[in-house]
Amino acid sequence: MLFDGPEEGSPTGLTAAAQPSAEGVLVLLWSDDLDATVRSVQDAGGTVTNGPYEFPGARRFHFQDPAGNELGVYQTT
Repeated sequence: MLFDGPEEGSPTGLTAAAQPSAEGVLVLLWSDDLDATVRSVQDAGGTVTNGPYEFPGARRFHFQDPAGNELGVYQTT
């Protein structure tokens, strides 16, 4: 579980004042149907920013959610 500590600069690096950014750690989520997940992300207001593309053993895409957070989704092949 990640949570912001009682003071600014908590060990998690999360703060309520922080703005969404593509800088930093990219969280990757797993899907068993990448193409359906792309459609779901778009239907929910997200924007695909990269892919889908293939790499050895998997496929992946990146997207921004409506709040501007960047995430990735992958599917093993």
